[in-house]
Amino acid sequence: MELWQYVGAIAGFCMPLFNIPLIFRIVKRKSAGDLSLFWLFGVWTCILLMSPAALMSQDIAFRLFGWTNLIFFTVVVVVAAKYHKGQS
Repeated sequence: MELWQYVGAIAGFCMPLFNIPLIFRIVKRKSAGDLSLFWLFGVWTCILLMSPAALMSQDIAFRLFGWTNLIFFTVVVVVAAKYHKGQS
């Protein structure tokens, strides 16, 4: 593997880790009211539809990104759905 493939693989793995502060912020505030459920489920649906291609790809960066993005954004969806308060 070349240097840029290693860099891409590391970046592909690390990028979804930036969801962790969002998860902690939602839990700490006990609110996800500032997130649109339409946006949240729209992005998650796209991730789910893209995942088979990512997980079967020969490109290690895309495969690592696919796994970590699927895992961490699913956690975002679960936490946000738990703490989302409907508009009264």
